[in-house]
Amino acid sequence: MRYERCMIKQRLSIPVIAGVLTFVFHLFANPHYGFFRDELYFIICGFHPQWGYVDQPPVTPLLAAGSQLFGHSLFLLRAIPAAFAGASVYVVCLLVAEFGGAAFAMVLAALCAALCPVLLAFGEKVGPDMVGLWLWPLAALYLVRIVKGGDRRQWLGVGAAIGVSAESKYSVLFFALAFFVGLLLTPERRIVFSKWFVAGAGLAIVIALPNFAWQAVNGFPMWELLRAGQNGKNVILSPVAYVMAELIVTNPLLSLFWIAGFVWLLLRPSLRFLGYGFAVLIVEMIFSHGKHYYPADVYPILFAAGGVAIEEWTRSLQFVRPVALTVAVLAGLLLLPYVEPILPEETFIRFNQTVGPKLGMSAISTEHLKQTWMTQDWADMHGWPQLASAVQHVYDSLPSSDRAKAVVFAQNYGEASAIAFFTNVPVISGHNQYYLWGLHGKSGEVMIDVNGECWHDLHLYRSATRAAVFSNPYGMPYEDHMPIAVCRGIT
Repeated sequence: MRYERCMIKQRLSIPVIAGVLTFVFHLFANPHYGFFRDELYFIICGFHPQWGYVDQPPVTPLLAAGSQLFGHSLFLLRAIPAAFAGASVYVVCLLVAEFGGAAFAMVLAALCAALCPVLLAFGEKVGPDMVGLWLWPLAALYLVRIVKGGDRRQWLGVGAAIGVSAESKYSVLFFALAFFVGLLLTPERRIVFSKWFVAGAGLAIVIALPNFAWQAVNGFPMWELLRAGQNGKNVILSPVAYVMAELIVTNPLLSLFWIAGFVWLLLRPSLRFLGYGFAVLIVEMIFSHGKHYYPADVYPILFAAGGVAIEEWTRSLQFVRPVALTVAVLAGLLLLPYVEPILPEETFIRFNQTVGPKLGMSAISTEHLKQTWMTQDWADMHGWPQLASAVQHVYDSLPSSDRAKAVVFAQNYGEASAIAFFTNVPVISGHNQYYLWGLHGKSGEVMIDVNGECWHDLHLYRSATRAAVFSNPYGMPYEDHMPIAVCRGIT
């Protein structure tokens, strides 16, 4: 009896310990380099609270802005994804317990979920995917408990998880449809025939409705944005290439564990719906031309199953278990500098120059033949305060008569948001949500143009004077040596 109580206590403590350790790790590893381009945009959007935005639902911007209410703080901002990452690993361990796994399965699954590159990235910086990192596996946890005969009122938990996720990123709709299809393909479809399923679906709709209403009132700009992405910058992958991309973003070695979980789920009649759901989700993403990271919040579920699978398959091969744990840790640590800003810039550049080519990566280049060995994520965390300071200096140097009507024009939301965040200078842009925010009452008669057209094309303004050149050696090449011009007199 004492042994059983000890085992129960152990199984209850591991999820808490794993979740807290993941949170603490991110808390110290996350807040380095500087604010990410998208994070600045989220903050500025959140400072203009609405039920929706051109390119996203409201949850992420509101959380990001909330972290900055008492002043600029990268630590508080990055604590948000850290909390979601910790909550995700906690739920992974609970899923392991529901799958029948013990301590080893929990530890292995927690390590895989915590060190998987794409999931690490979701827990590293503020973004729409961080919410699903917790809520997708939480929805699956409620489903498993219902299938096992639990209270069907837990459908309300499923609905709440789906609804809140939808207010962060629309890809959860693919997840919900996929796992609903997975249920319909198995005898577990019986749990759908319940008033609580209807109640859960209704709750999800009620939570998600304000944002969809905002999209409808504004002509569904998100739909147009997605269409533009599919016809433009989004790389369309073949089914084989898409699956290979999934192996890469989850780490080729760590992917062995979620593949084991996928197989294990298919072999368990009562849990087969989860395996079917994952397969349907990937098919949905392939045919909708989704990016390779869009379905990634599903992998905590598969890592939980993978931990149980390895535990079951090694009962008579106990010596294999330390090997599996070691492989998971080493595989995760190898790629850690690519998903956590833990190395000083010059050290990372040397690391990337050495390791990158062996992983098939090369320097980022542009049409101007500039290169950087910083990854795009790390490059986009550099230079923003300096850019804002340069623009502020140009603005302050204007005659008072010009300052009264001057406005800054930035080419993209990252540049615009950095200027808006670090200064009080009025800034406009035509990019994403900035398009709807318009001109802020400015005529454009005097414009500070950041890397824009008025410097290159004097047909736009009667005069254009280069006032400064912004250098950003660690940033993206196209944002290094940017001219900042003062343009007067619209033609």
